[in-house]
Amino acid sequence: MSTPSTYNTSTLFLRALSRAGITHAFVNWGSDHPALLEELERQRVESGTKETNPSIVTCPNEMVALSAAQGFAQATGKIAAVIVHVDVGTQALAGAVHNVDRSRTPVFIYAGASPFSAEGEHKGTRNEWIMWIQDIPDQTAIIRQYMRHTAQIGSAKTVEKSVKRALQIATSDPKGPVYLWGRREVMEEEVDPAAIASISDMTGWTSIEPAALSPAATNKIATALMQASSPLIITSYLGRSKTAVPALLSLASILSLPVISACPSAVNVPFSHPSYAGVTFLSPGSHWSGLSTADVILVLDCDLPWISVNDKPREGARVFVVDGGDPLKISVGHWHVDAELVCRADAEVALEQIEKELRGMGVRSEGEKWDLTNDVEGVEAKVQARRERSAQAHSALVAELDEAERVLPFFLPADKDTSSISFTFTVPNLMGVLRRTLNETSPTLRANTLILNESISNYPAVWMHLRPQFPGNIISSGGSSLGWALGAAVGASLGGRTFNGGQGKNAYELIVVIVGDGSFMFGVPSSAYWMARRYETPFLTIVLNNGGWKSPKLSMLGVHPTGHGSSVSGAELSVGFGPSSPDYAQIAVAASSGWAWGARVGGVDAAMKGKSGLELQEELHKVIVEAVRVVLEEKRCAVVDCILESI
Repeated sequence: MSTPSTYNTSTLFLRALSRAGITHAFVNWGSDHPALLEELERQRVESGTKETNPSIVTCPNEMVALSAAQGFAQATGKIAAVIVHVDVGTQALAGAVHNVDRSRTPVFIYAGASPFSAEGEHKGTRNEWIMWIQDIPDQTAIIRQYMRHTAQIGSAKTVEKSVKRALQIATSDPKGPVYLWGRREVMEEEVDPAAIASISDMTGWTSIEPAALSPAATNKIATALMQASSPLIITSYLGRSKTAVPALLSLASILSLPVISACPSAVNVPFSHPSYAGVTFLSPGSHWSGLSTADVILVLDCDLPWISVNDKPREGARVFVVDGGDPLKISVGHWHVDAELVCRADAEVALEQIEKELRGMGVRSEGEKWDLTNDVEGVEAKVQARRERSAQAHSALVAELDEAERVLPFFLPADKDTSSISFTFTVPNLMGVLRRTLNETSPTLRANTLILNESISNYPAVWMHLRPQFPGNIISSGGSSLGWALGAAVGASLGGRTFNGGQGKNAYELIVVIVGDGSFMFGVPSSAYWMARRYETPFLTIVLNNGGWKSPKLSMLGVHPTGHGSSVSGAELSVGFGPSSPDYAQIAVAASSGWAWGARVGGVDAAMKGKSGLELQEELHKVIVEAVRVVLEEKRCAVVDCILESI
C-alpha cells in the first residue's frame, strides 16, 4: 500500500511564491493553515538547515505584519507576502490596508477561509467550533475596495497561475496590495511530487512597462515650462523611485524650476539643491510663497497639490498633471485639479522626454551656450534671473531653519498643583541635534541612514529640519492610518539585510523611527519590539511626546478657531494622555524582555533644575549619542521618549 503524498496545494503555493522572488512572509497563523504549517516543517526537515522558502516572520499582530511587509517593500523595492487567518485576521490588518493602498506599495496578502465541508468529505473538513462562526458570506468584501486584485484559489492545478496573476497586477502601476484566499480543503489537496518541479519563475508574467507622454503632450509641457515667467513643479512621491530623482533635478536645473514637496512620502529633492523650495502639508499659508503667482505648474506624482480654501494658484495658471499610474485618483471619492492636460506617464520617462524636447529647442544647461532659434521672449534671461532668485531663496530658507534650531531647551512654568518644574524643547531644536549627531558619528552614517517619519502633526518640522540629502533617506507611510512606523522598521531592516549581498550586513547602517506618542501606541509596540528582538532588527525610536493626539485638536481649530475648545487642554478635549502618560521607552524594554534600551528626556527632572538652556541641550545630545551607540554597536533597539510641551 502506497504512502499518502506529503505534497499538496500549500506546497505548490509556497513554491510559487518563492520562485516568483518572494523571500519573506510575515505571518499570523490560525485554524485555516494546517497544510501550510505542515509544509513548512517538511521543508525544514528535508533541508536539514531549518530554513524555509519563503522565510517566515512571526507577527503577533496583523497590522504590524502588513506594516512590516510595507516597510520591506519601501526599503527594497521587493514585494513580500503576508499570511493571516480567515475573516478575523483580514479585519485585524486594520489601517495598514489603507496605507499600502494609498502608498501604492505592492504586497501579496493571503488568508485562509473556513472549510466548506463538515461531514469528513475532504481532508481539512470542519472539526472546530470556530469554523462555523468564521464562515461569512463574502470574506473579500472586508478588503476589496483597497486591493488591486482579489481572487479565490480554486485548486492545486490553478494555484500557480493565481499567484502569478496577483503578483503581476501588484507590481504594475498603479502598484498596490493584492488578496488571495483559499478554503482549507483546497489547500490540503494532495498533488504528485512532479508538480513541484513544474513551478516556474515569473517569466511570461512581467509587470506593465512604464508609460510615456505622447509627442504632442511632451511638446506642449516643454514649451509651456520654457516660456513661463514663474514655473513650478509640485510632487509628493516621485522620490519613491530613486532613479526618477536625477531626472527631476536635471530638468529643474536646466530651467531653474522650484520644486515644492506637497505631503511628501519620499525624498524628492535633496535639501541642498537650489530648486528645493521646501515642504508643505497644505495647511493655510504653508504653501510655497510663489504658488499664487506661478503661471505654469507641473503636478507630478502628487497626492494633492493644494487645497483651494487654504492656498491656490492664480486664475489662468496653466496646469499639467502627470502620474504614472492613476492621474485621476479614481479610488478617491472627490478629487479634481483644473488642468490643461492630464497624462498617465511614468515620472522618470516623462521628465527625460521633456528635457530632450527642451534641448531640441536649443535650451542648454547652466554654463553652456543656448541655441534658441528665436528668443524674442527673453527665455534665457528669465531662467538666469530665476536661478539667482532661487539661490537667494534657498539661503534665506537655511537661515530661517538655523534660527529655529537655535531655540534652546527651556523650563515650563511650575505646575500649580505640584509645584514641579519641567523642561522641554522644540521639534526644530531636537531634529537639529539628531541631524548633527548623525553627521558627527561617522562620515557615511547620514547617507546610509533610513528614517521612517510618522510624526504626523510635526511632519513639516521633521521633514524640513532633518534636511534630507539622499533619495530614499526618509520615507513615510504614504497614507493616513497611524501605527505604520514600528512594524515598517522591522520589515525595512530585514529587507536591507536580505538584499545587501549577504555577509549578514544591512543596506542601512542605521534605521531611525520618528513618531508621535499617539503613533507609537497605534504601532502595537508590544508586538513590534518583540519582533525586533526575535529577528535582530535594531532601530532607534524618537518619540515626540506631546501628551496626546494633537492632530484632532488642530482639525477642530481649523473649523472652530475661537470656539469652546480653542483654549482648553488636550486632556479636557479628550485627546490627551495625561496626567499619567505611559512610559514609552519602558514599554519597548518590557516587550523585548529587557533587550531594548530606553531613556526619557525632558519633563520633570530634579537633576536638571537650575541648568541653562545650553546645558539642557547638552543633556539631550548625550542621550541621543548614547542611543545611536546602542543601536550601532550593541545591535539593540533604543527608544528616546522626548517630552514636548503638552497639547
